[in-house]
Amino acid sequence: MTLYIFLTLAIVSVITALLMVFSRNPVHSVLFLILTFFAIAGQYVLLNAQFLAVVHIIVYAGAIMVLFLFVLMMLNLNSETEPQKSTMWKIMAAIAAGSLLLTLTGALRGSVQLATPVQSNPRVGLVENLGKVLFTDFVVPFEIAGILFLAAMVGAVLVGKKDLKL
Repeated sequence: MTLYIFLTLAIVSVITALLMVFSRNPVHSVLFLILTFFAIAGQYVLLNAQFLAVVHIIVYAGAIMVLFLFVLMMLNLNSETEPQKSTMWKIMAAIAAGSLLLTLTGALRGSVQLATPVQSNPRVGLVENLGKVLFTDFVVPFEIAGILFLAAMVGAVLVGKKDLKL
């Protein structure tokens, strides 16, 4: 049953990713990318990484894609205002894509398949275990990251604040 769910999610993610790439409307591309993110989050749930799936949906599909939609709607892209690329750019893009495909094929040819399946721990992706590790082994880096985020927020407020004349 899990195999069928995985294959369904994999097919949905590949199809929506292809629709995102080949869509002519940028808003439709963003919506297809959101569907791809949901399919990938479903695969995270199958891997028993529920926390990662929820964070993936909140951060990518919730925040970043909404910002992309706002930017696309504010830019109001039309085919008349968009500059046309010359054929030289298209040829260079095809060469770059071909070399990337060649590199990926060479990297995958040298990969080794595992002989025995890896035994998975059913409690690996739970938030409880992540919290224990985060607040025992990594408490100092976690607190330092919090202080850095606080300093970045104060810096952003000070940079964005208008000078007041007294």
